[in-house]
Amino acid sequence: MKPILHQTHIDFMKWRKVAMTVSLTVLVLAIASIAIRGLNFGIDFTGGTLIELGYGQPVKLGGIRETLSDSGFERTTVQHFGTSHDVLVRLAPEAGRNNAELSDSVVEVLRVNSPEVEVRRIEFVGPQVGEELREDGGLAMVYALIGILVYVTMRFEYRFSFGSVIALVHDVIITVGFFALTGIEFDLPVLAAVLAVIGYSLNDTIVVYDRIRENFRKMRKADTVGIVNTSINQTLSRTVVTSLTTLLVLLALFFLGGSVIHSFALALIVGVVVGTYSSIYVASSSILTLGVSKKDLLPIQRESPEAEDRP
Repeated sequence: MKPILHQTHIDFMKWRKVAMTVSLTVLVLAIASIAIRGLNFGIDFTGGTLIELGYGQPVKLGGIRETLSDSGFERTTVQHFGTSHDVLVRLAPEAGRNNAELSDSVVEVLRVNSPEVEVRRIEFVGPQVGEELREDGGLAMVYALIGILVYVTMRFEYRFSFGSVIALVHDVIITVGFFALTGIEFDLPVLAAVLAVIGYSLNDTIVVYDRIRENFRKMRKADTVGIVNTSINQTLSRTVVTSLTTLLVLLALFFLGGSVIHSFALALIVGVVVGTYSSIYVASSSILTLGVSKKDLLPIQRESPEAEDRP
């Protein structure tokens, strides 16, 4: 039975310098966007008001969003909470108005069209909590990268561990920089998506690194660049199929999942695309730049001279 996808013979490493130049340019743009424009933090990080409402009949979220927007409440998040009768409204803080006034105004506006709406819960998230969330979220990413560095060092070789972390930092900065550049709200679901991107990108990188390590021991007469190229081509079909199937799901969530997970799906889409690219170029190019060679991975002792003739 013939394989569905034949092995390719693309010289990826021929363009590694061009790819690294593109990556550095995009990284500089992302870092500049984060430093100059900053992130448009959501209510989870900035503080705000949370209102839980109960309706007597199923209600459509689009109508509630439109009503609030027409009344001047632009920075709001509306989602179902449990059933289609229950609605959760999140409000960003506004200068000159306290949280109690904001919540009362929202309830009054919504009761114009639905007098039976019931206020079940009102909570205020202060800026102190938001600051703690920002710090804890940043620490979560740092701890994840440190853990990955230790794991890859134990499993492979230190050059591979640095290469994987370089690729992960590359993916995280570009994904976060995208949100800074576009001004799309950065909230807890987006932070969760960024952490998921770290896992996805690492998985892709480990698959490529595994094949590179195997080929260093099998392809005794090939040079380092040739081994890396062959390894990427051997794993390319797996990488493409995995990325495409993941993107199909994420695109469905983005277009059909509603505004609640819109930013979450968008962050994952950007992360998957960038992560697929980085596993091919950034991670592989990094170990070549760091000077990995056969002697770093080949066994020191051999059983017999005939080992050199093995395929």
